[in-house]
Amino acid sequence: MSNKGAKFAYRPIGLVGGILAGTISGAVFKQVWKRMSNQDDAPDALQSEYPMWQIVLSAALQGAIFAATKATIDRLGAQGFTKLTGSWPGD
Repeated sequence: MSNKGAKFAYRPIGLVGGILAGTISGAVFKQVWKRMSNQDDAPDALQSEYPMWQIVLSAALQGAIFAATKATIDRLGAQGFTKLTGSWPGD
């Protein structure tokens, strides 16, 4: 399979992986935040009762968890795709 063909064929897998990463990372973040802060929900940027540092910390943590989850799922998806097709989708 050509490089362009592998990238094109991998697109649906990458799309599903992105959705899966969002779902998993949301659940992981919720549990991490609950344990860190003893609050059920993370603060929203427009909630005035939370200090700025808590808003920023929450957003940074959520972003880091999403990025790590997405990278893991993308890598596993690419490895599975390569086993099936013999082509790496990112090269």
